[in-house]
Amino acid sequence: MTSIIKHRNFSKGSLLLIVAITLQSCFVAQDYVRPELEAETETLYRTDNLPTDSISMADVSWKTLFTDQYLQQYIEEGLQNNMDVRMAIQQMVAAEAYAKQGKAGYLPSVNVGTNWTHQELSKNTQFGAFLSDRSTDQFDITANLSWEADIWGKIRSNKRATQAGYLQSVAGHQAVKTQLISSIANTYYSLIALDAQLEVTKQTIATRESGVETIKALKDAGQVTQVAVDQNIAQYNNAKALQVDIETAIFKTENTLSILLGKSGQDFERNSLDIQEIEQDIKLGVPATLLSNRPDVMAAEYSLIQSFELTNVANSNLYPSLTLTAAGGLQSLELDDLFSANSLFANIVGGLTQPLLNQRKLRTQKEVAIAQQEQALLQFKKTLLVAGSEVSNALFSYESETKKFEFRKNEVEALRTAEANSEELLKNGYANYLDLLTARQSALSAELNIIDSQLQQLVSIVDLYEALGGGWR
Repeated sequence: MTSIIKHRNFSKGSLLLIVAITLQSCFVAQDYVRPELEAETETLYRTDNLPTDSISMADVSWKTLFTDQYLQQYIEEGLQNNMDVRMAIQQMVAAEAYAKQGKAGYLPSVNVGTNWTHQELSKNTQFGAFLSDRSTDQFDITANLSWEADIWGKIRSNKRATQAGYLQSVAGHQAVKTQLISSIANTYYSLIALDAQLEVTKQTIATRESGVETIKALKDAGQVTQVAVDQNIAQYNNAKALQVDIETAIFKTENTLSILLGKSGQDFERNSLDIQEIEQDIKLGVPATLLSNRPDVMAAEYSLIQSFELTNVANSNLYPSLTLTAAGGLQSLELDDLFSANSLFANIVGGLTQPLLNQRKLRTQKEVAIAQQEQALLQFKKTLLVAGSEVSNALFSYESETKKFEFRKNEVEALRTAEANSEELLKNGYANYLDLLTARQSALSAELNIIDSQLQQLVSIVDLYEALGGGWR
């Protein structure tokens, strides 16, 4: 008789287990499909020369793009020591822990505990009135197991959501690296441009100091008045003040670079602006490449995937859940008998639970999840549009600065000639000192502007490289 009961119990348990495993294939959770983005990418770059191949400047390593050995050294240091990069790495570690937890969702929960229970029965109760010894002790060592069958794909969706969260943190780390490389390169180029402007200013100061002596000699000869001398002295001091401003800007820029490299403020070795060349071809790649090159676009899509899977989870919470729970171990009224064969016990419970009334919590969770998924979709599309706009702006800036540089170069040559001619005419009495002062000031401004134009060409290439998603590989 006992064997028949055990056989029936085994058959029921086996049947329940088979049903649970079979139902796992009955998913209601949907699979993520990337939304249609043709409308968003069709005119994303706003250029008449829309690229037709998938080769992008972003595929080039930063070590290949930036050939200045000092700049390469500083980028390497920044990637190792920058605080934002290190914080992003810790975010990845945390997200990875959640991803591991999501993968373990299919496994049962198991815990083991030991207990001692002491009970004093009341004399006025049903059992206490007939027992002479109303004090009892019970000892047990119990293991509990709980497992939920993934009938509707809830556990699978939660696993995918945590994986998407992890990949989003990875993309976030890549975005930080891309921004850091761009910031270090632009700061370095700003620093060497300031060096070039400082050199021009020092040469101007030397020229104007000599000019003050010349104008004093002309005054003594009666060709100019004291006003001309005073104007030349004022212009000389204006250049000296400009030198102080540039030196201050260099000091602050070095501090900015120090922060990017994760170190205290200091001087930095560097090359000159004249030798800086970025020889890589400007290739944009088709707009769709931003989906796999731009870390922020990738992060936005992973956020969409995560919200999509969490919507699956919220939806599956409305369906019945099949759970199996089991407990077993040793139980005895006497501690000495706890480890005997007669102390063994076990029980298994299988249940199918359909949520009915729960203060609308599950329905609210589903509605909120759908709204958050739509929000994530809009954010994904917005991020893609912003990325395309940044590429368009950087490309237009590069083309504009290239054209402007030629005009600036012609301007400098003309003003240098005008300055030399004005000075020669003044010495020979054919021009007044105001012509010379104007020519000098215009020449200095033009020389500073052409340096700035060189800087902006470099910056626009760096910005384009960042906008296309380069640097993190």
